[in-house]
Order: sequence, then structure tokens, then C-alpha cells
Amino acid sequence: MRWLRVSCLLIIGAGVVSNAAAQATGLPSFNAPYRAFRRSEIGLVLSFPNGGGTAFEGAFRRSSGKFDLGFRGGIFTPGGNLNSRLLLGAEARERVVTHTEDFPLDGALILGIGAQLSSGNSVVTVPVGLSLGRRVDPRDSKISIVPYVQPTGFFVAGNGTSDFLFDLGLGADFRLTPRFDARISAGLGDLEGVSISAVWVH
Repeated sequence: MRWLRVSCLLIIGAGVVSNAAAQATGLPSFNAPYRAFRRSEIGLVLSFPNGGGTAFEGAFRRSSGKFDLGFRGGIFTPGGNLNSRLLLGAEARERVVTHTEDFPLDGALILGIGAQLSSGNSVVTVPVGLSLGRRVDPRDSKISIVPYVQPTGFFVAGNGTSDFLFDLGLGADFRLTPRFDARISAGLGDLEGVSISAVWVH
């Protein structure tokens, strides 16, 4: 029964394609189902969204039990003659599923709010997603990997309009050392983009 529910979420995420922006600041940056840190982490995020342009963000997350809260901000430069946009956002994550013999994945509920701010062209995004994945520890290696999927719904509002949209995020977090993660994620559908991160954990 759990596999049926997960399959339905993935089909919805992949099939209902839109111009949705991924995650709180409107970029294809998604979250693994559990945190890599005990107390906090700080990182740099580089994103290449569909349609061109580049975004640079700083991110900070802090833990509290099974719950953690993150903040991010930066600049998105679309390219061409378009104005750069200020990015501001916050994301909360809480574990809601723990793997069992019947269901091999861990899961977390992801909720965020954020904005891309530009004169006369600002957009507010409220994403709600379910991240599903599992840590993989290759034999005879100190590197561990967390592959995951994150079907996500978005409430998007700006310029007098609003809509509710869907997207599917795919990602992997690579634990390279006890203190450092490299991460990559991408959105599927009309939103095609890639995000890479360097993260220091504490």
C-alpha cells in the first residue's frame, strides 16, 4: 500500500509539468530526506535554471530534534538585458517516514517560503514536497551517498497572478569527509535546471 502511494506521488510529480520554480528561492535545488549535520551546516549553492542565467546563493541550516530550519539568499542573473533578482528564502524539513523491511526509503516533509525580488517583476513561492531516499554506504569506501526524489507542489504568486503547480526533483548528496558534502539536484519537466552545492557540516 505504501509503494502505491509513493508511485502515485511520483507520477503526479513527473506528469503534471509546469513552469514551477523549484524550492523556496525559485531554483532547481532540492533536499535529501534527512540532514547531514548534527548542529548546523553552511554552504554555497550554484544554480543554472532553464532559460539561461546563473544564481549564486549562501545557505545556512540549524537542527532541532527531527526538525531543521534553513535560510538562503543570493543573486540570480538571468542574462541578456533582464534585471538581476534578489533571492531570499526559508525551508523547514521534518522526518515523517523511517525505512522498514516493507518500505526501504526514508522520507521527510519539506515546506518553504521565498521570493525572487526585482523591480516590477517579483515572485513569491511556497513549496510543499515529500523527499524520499536512503543513504548508501559503498563497501570499502569512506564516501556515502543519499540519492532521493522529491515530488513537490508550489503555490506561486506575482504580478497580480497566482497558480498551484507541480515539479519533480531528483538529487544526490555525497558525504566526502565527515565535515564536507557535495550535492547535486535537478528539476524535471518544463523546469529544467541543475544545482550544485558545497556544504560544510558541524
